[in-house]
Amino acid sequence: MSAKPRVAIHKFASCSGCQLAFVNMGAELIELTKLVDIAHMAEVGHVLSEDEDMDIAFVEGSITTPHDVERLKKIREHSRFLITMGACATSGGIQALRNNADTAEWMRSVYAKPEFIHSLSSSGAIANYVKVDFELWGCPVSVRQMLAAVRAFLFGVTPPNLREKVCQECKRRGNNCILVTQSAACMGPVTRTGCGALCPSFGAPCYTCYGPAENINVGSFGRRLMGLGLSQEQVLRKFASINNASPAFSDAAKLFCSEPWMEE
Repeated sequence: MSAKPRVAIHKFASCSGCQLAFVNMGAELIELTKLVDIAHMAEVGHVLSEDEDMDIAFVEGSITTPHDVERLKKIREHSRFLITMGACATSGGIQALRNNADTAEWMRSVYAKPEFIHSLSSSGAIANYVKVDFELWGCPVSVRQMLAAVRAFLFGVTPPNLREKVCQECKRRGNNCILVTQSAACMGPVTRTGCGALCPSFGAPCYTCYGPAENINVGSFGRRLMGLGLSQEQVLRKFASINNASPAFSDAAKLFCSEPWMEE
């Protein structure tokens, strides 16, 4: 057995974007392999059973089938630390929008033989089913945060949990506030940082890919967006996006929803 700590990267329902971000680390990935043994990662052809013991298990994707639940519990049982990476794993992702629709109806619409599809009634975050030691938000996840988390766990310390808002990152970077100067519907005031204020730095509004920040006033902010000219429906869709199933954004969407979710 390798003397280096063993790391596994598991995939559930997702686009694989977070795994791709991991692979695209380039030279940093080579440096990481000096510290750990990446024993399982299907994206690059390293495939082991969930029964294999791991020091750190990264999990991408949401839970959507009964088989997913069984796999996840086995992964948790054989992992010293379990870290969720990306919006799908931490909040359910974009696919969690189906949680507010008629499951039987959309299955009939999508699949020719829906009776062969074994799906849960909802798409859920990893933490809904097992204990999670640390969450890495983002769509995709930040490689910088992934590396910091690995190093922290290897040296026995807790990784920093960034909870401040994207607005604070914009201030540090010296960005002009596009919500104020351009009347852009930027979600930075309610979104946690971690991306380095990437979109606002290029003049584009934040779209909540890092999930909700702490202690946000969604009612007040939603009304601010309506003051910019957005309709109630448009405000709802701002919250009902990538991290729609996170409690804060789910509550916000319901607050601005005049009809049941997903109704046309």
